[in-house]
Amino acid sequence: MHEEFIRSGPLMDLNSYPEWARAMLDSTLAAKQKVVRHELFAMMKEAALPPAATWCFLVGGWPLIEQFPQYMATNLCKAQYGRSNGETRARQYLMRNIRVEQNHADHWIEWAVACGIGREELFDSHVPVESQALNHWCWHSCERTSLATSMAVTNLAIEGATGEWSNLVCASDAYERSFDEAARRRATRWLRLHAQYDDTHPWEALEIVCSLVGARAEPKYVDFLGRSIANSYAFMTLSLDHCLRC
Repeated sequence: MHEEFIRSGPLMDLNSYPEWARAMLDSTLAAKQKVVRHELFAMMKEAALPPAATWCFLVGGWPLIEQFPQYMATNLCKAQYGRSNGETRARQYLMRNIRVEQNHADHWIEWAVACGIGREELFDSHVPVESQALNHWCWHSCERTSLATSMAVTNLAIEGATGEWSNLVCASDAYERSFDEAARRRATRWLRLHAQYDDTHPWEALEIVCSLVGARAEPKYVDFLGRSIANSYAFMTLSLDHCLRC
């Protein structure tokens, strides 16, 4: 029987969530750290990322950025208002944030243009399979798995890791200062928005996932959910590794 989860502590405190969720996130931490601490972001932070790697990162990442609102729209189709607290919260979250993700796509284009990548080049360039893998994984998850799983794969895992690596890059102003002064704000708007320390999006997604699953969860499903989240991190790492080989 489903035992409802209702958060009683602070949103951004892991102790506010069920034991199964804490254990699951702990099991994926090593995979997440491979993304957050990747050499590419360390080089970007110091404004030392080669132009070829920058090109591969921005062009290779574009399908994910452009289609992220579509993943969320696919998930939205699974959520029925009033059927459960989790589905109602998921519906509200997804409807609110789809537009936000569209704005982020606009900011990614500005970043690419500031790096000398034209719009058509960004839109039409061949994207290697190493970079496409994460996009295909997200589509598979959103089209073939439950609402809880697909939101964990996208809004929890990808947005969570992205917030952390963006924060790392923005911890220094070296990368921002590598752009012409007139272009700096536009060039780094995407990064700065994702580096906000108090970004609550992944935490809200975690709360929704816990609401959908319940205070207690079957160990088999918890294992599946953890492996699904770890897959998101693994595909992110695959793409980043490829960028450094460009």
